[in-house]
Amino acid sequence: MDKKFKIVVLAKQVPDTRNVGKDAMTPEGTVNRAALPAIFNPEDMNALEQALRIKDKFPGSEIFILTMGPFRAAEIIREGLFRGTDGGILLTDRRFAGADTLATSYAISQAVKKMNPDIILAGRQAIDGDTAQVGPQVAEKLNIPQITYAEEITELTESKITILRRLERGIEVVTSILPCLITVHATAAQCRPRNAKNLLKYKYARTPNEEKDPANQGKYLISTDEKPFLKIQEWTVDDVGGDENSYGFAGSPTKVKKVESIVFKAKESKVLSDSEADIDSLIAELMANHEIG
Repeated sequence: MDKKFKIVVLAKQVPDTRNVGKDAMTPEGTVNRAALPAIFNPEDMNALEQALRIKDKFPGSEIFILTMGPFRAAEIIREGLFRGTDGGILLTDRRFAGADTLATSYAISQAVKKMNPDIILAGRQAIDGDTAQVGPQVAEKLNIPQITYAEEITELTESKITILRRLERGIEVVTSILPCLITVHATAAQCRPRNAKNLLKYKYARTPNEEKDPANQGKYLISTDEKPFLKIQEWTVDDVGGDENSYGFAGSPTKVKKVESIVFKAKESKVLSDSEADIDSLIAELMANHEIG
């Protein structure tokens, strides 16, 4: 089969919450993003590898990364280019700011409609929110099938895709028509490393706003007019269209009331004997504190 697929990988730049130190939270209880390095969301990397495997099997297929965030999130698209993607789009606009999962999925679905892919791949969830909601919400807004917890693509034809899913108590094989959206589990294959030739080729790929940034003056010796493949596209609300009231803070029904940083200390531990009285006392205490019920 000489079918060529158009694939969009949904990816997010996230603070590295796997390496949280004492300065990871602000006094107000929010994440101190300046104290944590920004990384490519791990499960989105698993999704990227699945896309690259499709491209390996079906030469001529194209992969584009779609991400939403400030200008620095273009680094996610460059990481994709280094590994073999064909391009990417950065959704960036102040009107996207303050988005919860509902507003985020609306913005992404509007962009995906414009891109019109055969397959959409995304990580199961992002490590900064752990909601696992954006992928399924995008599929719902696009009115296309979705397969979650994907571990491996076992078969792909012009019209159908078969996925091995990793579930809590076993595995499941599911077949879907195309187009469809697939969220990939952390147990899927890890993403391949950067390719040296791609790294040299796309090292200076950038968005228009990165090129205008005074901090980058003199950094780029070749303009994107001379080498268009170095230009990373930026889309705003005006580019993707839709209902402006569904974006950002205005389109987000979820509001964070309070964030607490809880640190367990050694003095909070207790030593119990194996007597039934001690065990009954511990259970009663946990139930009274609503820690179990």
